[in-house]
Amino acid sequence: MRSLLALIVVSAFLCLAGSAMAQPVGQFPFALTREGQMLGGVEGEVAFFKGLAYAAPPVGPLRWRSPEATAESSEMRTAYEYGAPCLQPSLPKASEDCLTLNVFRPFGVDGPLPVMMFIHGGAFVGGTANDPMFDAAKLAQAGLIVVTVNFRLGALGWLTHPALSEDGSGNYGLMDQIAALHWVHDNIAAFGGDPGNVTLFGNGAGATSIALLMLCDEVRGLFQKAILQSVPGRVRLRSRQEAEAWGLQFVATLGPDAKETNARAIGPARLLAAEKKLLAKVPLGFAPTIDGSLVREDIAAGFAAGHEGRIPLIIGSNDDETDFDSEPDIAEALASSGTAVDDLRKLYPDLAKASDLAARFYTDKVFSEPVRLLARLHAASGAPTFRYRFAYVPEARRTNPDGGHGRELQFIFGVEGVPGAGIFSRRDRELASRMRSYWINFARSGDPNGPDLPRWDAAAGGDRLLLVTNDRTASGDDPFAERLDRLASESRK
Repeated sequence: MRSLLALIVVSAFLCLAGSAMAQPVGQFPFALTREGQMLGGVEGEVAFFKGLAYAAPPVGPLRWRSPEATAESSEMRTAYEYGAPCLQPSLPKASEDCLTLNVFRPFGVDGPLPVMMFIHGGAFVGGTANDPMFDAAKLAQAGLIVVTVNFRLGALGWLTHPALSEDGSGNYGLMDQIAALHWVHDNIAAFGGDPGNVTLFGNGAGATSIALLMLCDEVRGLFQKAILQSVPGRVRLRSRQEAEAWGLQFVATLGPDAKETNARAIGPARLLAAEKKLLAKVPLGFAPTIDGSLVREDIAAGFAAGHEGRIPLIIGSNDDETDFDSEPDIAEALASSGTAVDDLRKLYPDLAKASDLAARFYTDKVFSEPVRLLARLHAASGAPTFRYRFAYVPEARRTNPDGGHGRELQFIFGVEGVPGAGIFSRRDRELASRMRSYWINFARSGDPNGPDLPRWDAAAGGDRLLLVTNDRTASGDDPFAERLDRLASESRK
């Protein structure tokens, strides 16, 4: 009864307010958006709005179509709980009705505030913005608005099919991200955010998405800065013809009755079963495609041609980019390079085990060297560019370190004691605070530097980068430059 009374009081106040800015009412922060009056919650110093729909549910006739706008409304809606994750094999509670985002903001702080929008990784087939690892409270406490976004995954997000891709594209996941950017542009002022100061950040598949958005004319002006964490910058995207052949194979896997005319009516469980069957053969089967409209070229080619937006950029990778899903990727990287173990020993004379050699080669070939390439190309365009390599391992894991892909995320978000994030030591927390400060400063001004932080030199004019190790954080010349030069020379052959 008390909560109902509070809602009634807040609703009455909203009708009188007439302001587009987010305002706290007791312990009920609210925001007036196109989709209605959103009532959020508060934890400590942070207000949150979870499960906000930024597009209509892509179900039934809207499956495999570009996202459509939600209906305008004047109703009040509570935004206390995350929406469902997008459909994927690993999450039983996932759903097709998933185009939602979450907003975190400092409670009781006036705007306009810088905005950071996070795009999660997961190889384009998994992951969710609702992951406890991505709780953005610590970033928001520093005076930022943080938005985390769900987007379509797997076959539902990236299927290209001659009969189903009616708009000429299969990049539905990328379309979702663009729809979320438009939502932020149109609505973030209602939460106290500045739509003219938006930074995109993400890792892995999220970083790949952001790099493609940097090359996309349709979103110019919707974000002003970017942070690419562990972007595989030389990845070759499929052509439309290759993607359509894969799409035909997917529909055939659904069964003989799965004609193009009724594929939009097939149940999610059957879709997931077919997706799992194909992904067992080709782990990277569903991903962005060169469709000729949203995506016109590979990332490295686009940057080499100077087609990306000339915006401030942080770009970097981890010293170890392996994870529990890396073995097929490592094998593929070795096979495609034709590099023998004896040749790897010349590149990495300090490593003895064949598995360590392969993992190091995979990290450098897929991430370290391509990241350096993109940093060089973007810096040459005249845009502020800051490169890093993250080699810090939490103190508790140093005797038996796990895979390093995504390791920096816990330090950026500062989350502890949740799945995928252990408990930090005092030194770990100090490093996390430092990394978070770099990201926050960059979101504010386009420069990560600030008081009481080790100087981060821009990458322009050389291979300068910020080295984050167990012992120190400092700018310097890339100590692996010679090795990366050799890999770059192999890539050009």
